Amino acid sequence: MRLGWLIVLSAACAPMMTAVDAGQSIDGGALPCAVEGERLSCAHRTFEVAVAQPLPLTRVVHVGVPRGVAPSSGWPTVFLFQGSLYSAQLSWSAVPADPIGAFWQTSTVASLLDAGFAVVTPEVRYGGTTYWDTNVPQWSIMWSNAPDHHFMVALLDGVSAGTFGPLDGTKLYAGGISSGGYMTSRMALSYPGRFKALAVHSASWATCGGPICVLPDSLPADHPPTLFLHGESDAVVPIGTMRAYETKLMGQGVEVKTVTVAGKGHEWLEVGVTGLPAFFAAHR
Repeated sequence: MRLGWLIVLSAACAPMMTAVDAGQSIDGGALPCAVEGERLSCAHRTFEVAVAQPLPLTRVVHVGVPRGVAPSSGWPTVFLFQGSLYSAQLSWSAVPADPIGAFWQTSTVASLLDAGFAVVTPEVRYGGTTYWDTNVPQWSIMWSNAPDHHFMVALLDGVSAGTFGPLDGTKLYAGGISSGGYMTSRMALSYPGRFKALAVHSASWATCGGPICVLPDSLPADHPPTLFLHGESDAVVPIGTMRAYETKLMGQGVEVKTVTVAGKGHEWLEVGVTGLPAFFAAHR
């Protein structure tokens, strides 16, 4: 089987697209993911997205689709947000020795594809080496000015327009780890009604950060059902910050499922491989 090489599909016009070959046509022949040695890789396309505000720039997003023919309305779609300092490419190709549980993260992508979900992994600025704006002070309270808000608007518009392939803009889900987990919570705060369910991994409320976490008096009334995943020994994002978010959601009658793992720290957990597809499938 062939893995790891790039096919340039278009380089002259926006959006630019490339595809990683994992032993299939990207639009649905053989299985979208394959293993070579210890490496698991999943086929995907990479798009460059023009974002006009607050300054003109180009952002990157990776998109993979399941095997077979898309439903008439398009594939239900999961936005998966990467954590700080690591590229979203770790969602698409990893070995067991990679950091922050990246192999289980790629395995989760494979499971989502196998369950019939398209997967969208946006990159943070500067090639995935930074973090999401959601809890950066100047933007956490003025989200409409945040570069990542304008990126999200472009992505949501692109899904609706079919820019990224046959994706169903009425069946959106979001998940993410660490900074990407806070960004997942941001979907409930700033894009009401757009997402059917969330999976917050090793993170908490949208404006929290690490051990510093002050929740508002009330959370959005239409907050989507939420799956929490957290290592009990997480020293970067203490589990108590997640518990505060969990407790407030339950107090408002929001459906919550929480999975914690003893002895695990700040990393993607193996339970996410089956946990995310099952939780999202329950909310189709």
